[in-house]
Amino acid sequence: MDNSKIGQHISGQFNKELEDVRNKVLTMGGLVEQQIEMAVTAFSTGDMEMAELVIKQDNQVDALEMAIDQECMQILALRQPAAFDLRLLITVIKVVNDLERVGDMAERIAEMAIQLSSTDSKHDQYYELEHMAELVQEMLHGALDVFARMNIEDVTTITGLDANVDREYGSIIRQLITKMMEDPRNITRMLDVLWIARSLERIGDHACNICEHLIYMVKGEDVRHLTQEELEKKMQG
Repeated sequence: MDNSKIGQHISGQFNKELEDVRNKVLTMGGLVEQQIEMAVTAFSTGDMEMAELVIKQDNQVDALEMAIDQECMQILALRQPAAFDLRLLITVIKVVNDLERVGDMAERIAEMAIQLSSTDSKHDQYYELEHMAELVQEMLHGALDVFARMNIEDVTTITGLDANVDREYGSIIRQLITKMMEDPRNITRMLDVLWIARSLERIGDHACNICEHLIYMVKGEDVRHLTQEELEKKMQG
């Protein structure tokens, strides 16, 4: 990881503490990425053991969030950081909250996969949903890569993918509604699939949130309520 933006403090222990926090965030991010991949695989293949593993792993994600939050609070209280170091810690607290929510979404997908397994054997009919999953995984991986490198040049590329995710989501909703209208017996099953699509759409939103937090960390600017076009202009300026 690029450490050039972390100030070289008189206390070597302070540097070590900041690096430890960053490493734990990336560990948590890697675990959440794994959760998403396994949850989607469990849904598409009907692998219930994998779905159960995703649900069990959520405890690890929750524990990491609490540990990182506590470590950040200790550093804030003992070191009283300023400037970039302060923004780094604030950003970490926000990022791990988004990652925990992503883990919750992966858990929801796994739960829906289990629920669908007893009634749905046609897993290959959801290729659009699987493509949507690929998009949000790309977004989350990109956001974590930006955090690892502390280089925000690629954030607008990542956030720009959210429009594609939203289009996929809208298309999936229309297809599911059509199937419900064609046969009311499909309603319960289609609602479960809709929950999966909704969870994936939210993962894309959380990836965008992380990118916005990282812009604040590096530039000290709050861009949370800017449109994609406004964000691109801000980054070019």
